[in-house]
Amino acid sequence: MKKLLVQLDTDVQPSLFDAVVAYDGGADHVVSYGAVTPDNVAALVEGAIFTRGPKDKKNTALFVGGSHLAAGEALVQAIQQRFFGNFRVSLMLDSNGANTTAAACVAWLAKGRSLQGYKAVVLGGTGPVGQRVAVMLSQAGASVTLTGRQRDRTEQVCHAIQSRFGLMVQALAAPTLEDRGEAVRGAQVVVSTGAAGVSMLTETQWSELDELELIADANASPPLGIEGLDMMDKATLRHGALAFGPLGFGALKLALHRECIAQLFESHDQVLDAREIFERACQKLGA
Repeated sequence: MKKLLVQLDTDVQPSLFDAVVAYDGGADHVVSYGAVTPDNVAALVEGAIFTRGPKDKKNTALFVGGSHLAAGEALVQAIQQRFFGNFRVSLMLDSNGANTTAAACVAWLAKGRSLQGYKAVVLGGTGPVGQRVAVMLSQAGASVTLTGRQRDRTEQVCHAIQSRFGLMVQALAAPTLEDRGEAVRGAQVVVSTGAAGVSMLTETQWSELDELELIADANASPPLGIEGLDMMDKATLRHGALAFGPLGFGALKLALHRECIAQLFESHDQVLDAREIFERACQKLGA
């Protein structure tokens, strides 16, 4: 029986990256659909859950991707509403690579230490990766502040995190370099997840922070969001803090993505989202 992954992308053009990783993760065939919404997904779900018998359902799985996390979350909810009884297949959410990227980053930050009680700041955190980094840091026990350029948008994101995950994340508007420099004062953990090409923090701003222990940048497009880091940093000591660059934890992100795809075909009733993917990342690192 062929392992079939149905790629449901909220964007018009399904992600080639996600399709390639799906094959590398063990899917025998990937069927990709674009512009999938809660309104048009029903027939696709029915095609997945009604076509194979109980013992063979594990060979069909659904992957939700796309560039917008909120759209992906809404699509996952609509899919789950179509499941009933034994008529379900395993499902993974990784819009914009948010879950796997954030899980790899935070798992490295948590490796060999507890983040319980740490003060953490996520710079430029209103995007998909930033939101998930905030969730996973909070799940790891850190007290998290999420910054964004617009106060209303930042507060909206933090409210959504509280509603969905029951986690308290503080919102802080920090549109300028000076604002972000003030935001990270007293933090033990700083993670930048801002847009490509935007300087989120200068080296001077973070190099003199006495309490800083861990600093990471998730932006893989040069220049980095945090000046003074290197893309390949992986627990590299810089100015007294352990630094992590996007390619430094990127290998774990790809390995995690592949392994989660493989895991989908182990049973027909799994849902892999932020918590499950983060737990797997920590297991891989022994964090």
